Amino acid sequence: MKNTALPVGIDVAKDFLDLCAGPDGAVERIANDLEGHERLAQRLRQQAVALIVLEATGGYEAAVAGTLQAAGLPVAIVNPRQVRHFAKALGLLAKTDAIDARVLARFAALLAERPDLERVVKPLADAERRELQAQLLRRRQLVGMLTAERQRLSIAHPVTRRDLEESIRFLKKRLATLDGELARLVQRDHGELGRLLKSVAGIGPTTLVTLIADVPELGRLSRREVSALIGVAPFNRDSGHYRGRQSTWGGRAAVRKTLFMAALVGTRHNPVIRAFYQRLLAAGKPKKVALVACMRKLLTILNAIARDRVPFNPALHHA
Repeated sequence: MKNTALPVGIDVAKDFLDLCAGPDGAVERIANDLEGHERLAQRLRQQAVALIVLEATGGYEAAVAGTLQAAGLPVAIVNPRQVRHFAKALGLLAKTDAIDARVLARFAALLAERPDLERVVKPLADAERRELQAQLLRRRQLVGMLTAERQRLSIAHPVTRRDLEESIRFLKKRLATLDGELARLVQRDHGELGRLLKSVAGIGPTTLVTLIADVPELGRLSRREVSALIGVAPFNRDSGHYRGRQSTWGGRAAVRKTLFMAALVGTRHNPVIRAFYQRLLAAGKPKKVALVACMRKLLTILNAIARDRVPFNPALHHA
């Protein structure tokens, strides 16, 4: 490290945290509860901390990350797959909580040295965005349950059809109520951004909420960076004399799914996306390739609108 600031890795479990301060520091176990979080934040505030890295663990990391961020400490939540690949590159094939904490500390040391740190780690959500994310997650769960019940109904015995139909009516009612709550939260906390993004033809309520909740980087990154972040940027597959077909990889699947539907609607109702799609088809591109390109084009437009804070103007995006 260029200074004495310590990189810190925290491996998160349901009931405890494994803390490693420094790439070669000792590992200490702390309770994963509010009291443990406060003690940890107070302790780390007394030291010069370069960066604290935690893995995304499905929600167990949220409370401690929020406490550390509120204490003014630099925190990053990273993808577990990236950390595991990093550990394998170091030759660490075994996996324990203590090993993971040390690996995270080494990973934090590398990230802290990057001048583009803000562009390679996902910013932590504030309280309002966490509320929106929680409601959006619940909506996805309800959609999954509704889909499953409809599939069961299609092959159900007559004796169970009434129960399934009642379940479907209940889920549809809950979904409508939740959609209203999501719209209220967007209007309350992100009204201006919501109005700007809705000015783009093809952006419906679900896509709007998904973009605001799951892409806080929108408007802060370049068009190439945001495309790679979501997983719609083409990557080369070349080696020696071999020139493979470009393909997309990684990214945020939930955002990509809603963006696909928005682009599909856009090929019919958005003049910019429709013209772009027809031009690609005329050039001989397969429909799937053309649709992915439309997703990337639409994301670029949305990113520019969020950055410049101006409504959609087709004349600016036809080139």
